[in-house]
Amino acid sequence: MNNFIYDIPVRVYFGENQLCHLGEELLKYGKRVLLTYGGGSIKKSGLYDAVVEEIKNAGMELYELSGIAPNPRIDSVRDGAQMCKEHQIDVLLAVGGGSTLDATKWMAAGACVEHDPWEFFSKWAPVEKALPVVTILTLAATGSEMDSGGVISNPETQEKIGRLADPLLPKASFLDPTLTYSVSPYQTACGAADMMSHIMEVYFNMDPDLYMLDCFMEGMMRTIIKYAPVAMQKPDDYEARANLMWTSSWAINGFVNGGKRQEWSCHPMEHELSAIYDITHGLGLAILTPRWMEYCLDETTVSKYVQFGVNVFGIDANQEPMDIAKQSIEKLSDFFFNILGLDDTFTKVGIEEKDFPVMAKKACGGNVISGFKPLAQEDIERIFAMCV
Repeated sequence: MNNFIYDIPVRVYFGENQLCHLGEELLKYGKRVLLTYGGGSIKKSGLYDAVVEEIKNAGMELYELSGIAPNPRIDSVRDGAQMCKEHQIDVLLAVGGGSTLDATKWMAAGACVEHDPWEFFSKWAPVEKALPVVTILTLAATGSEMDSGGVISNPETQEKIGRLADPLLPKASFLDPTLTYSVSPYQTACGAADMMSHIMEVYFNMDPDLYMLDCFMEGMMRTIIKYAPVAMQKPDDYEARANLMWTSSWAINGFVNGGKRQEWSCHPMEHELSAIYDITHGLGLAILTPRWMEYCLDETTVSKYVQFGVNVFGIDANQEPMDIAKQSIEKLSDFFFNILGLDDTFTKVGIEEKDFPVMAKKACGGNVISGFKPLAQEDIERIFAMCV
């Protein structure tokens, strides 16, 4: 196995009634705070009032930026970065799901440069520093509360690009499972698919690595399979919401990566879907993942499918490896499309075949995705065709 470095210095306040620590965390970085959030659901739930009260009790100066959309746009990042500069913001507080958190991270980076924030993606401009970010999570899905990444869309260029940079790591994150009680069954399902994909992108890897990490990933996948349906049926089930929330963080905070080096496959393919069609990220991943698994299955990779099927879905190990592998794909499809109830084809969500070539070319950067199985443009187009 390869050597690796693991360093995630994010302070996490997990559980109910932890907002009493919000003021002390924010004050570590100054007196001026920019509060960012999405469409206003935090006002309906009462979370907004609770957050504002903590900020005012801490004697801080409050500024706000709302309206951050799903698949967050570069325009929001530009607006936030400009506000930080104009008002000499010391710390940003992101309240919401992954879209709000991702946009806020890039606002924090954009506030520290003179160039347009889109250059972080179009020109891969260096991210040397960022203003401190604190998060309050309201949707378990992306893991942005405990990682250094963020994905931003540019509608003008029809691009959706993700990037990691150490300065973007949140300083602290507040994870209260009760704040996800109001998440709809649909968004809970999409979040579950997103989490599963984060794990599977790492798990499906033929490089030898720590057995312990594979066991950890298998446990997280079993957790999602067990608790996502419970949370959909009983939105206020604390045990279900807590398990999903903590799994969301650990699925993509870098711990499971170990010494693995391969690229992710389904995420770059899905980014092209939501860049053009603005679909929910988890939904796109759910449609793609079983077809990607089917496309990558052969005698050189079958052992990983057997491990997945036996250890995650409990398939009888006393069968032919290829039979187990095919059953594992069927089990995953059943989970996504029947148990979670997500749409199972591109046709159902309005994705058209005419866009396959351009999406496939962008997904592999005109070259090859060096993932579980190398995928060139023609391979990706075939996977897309399997999703129709």
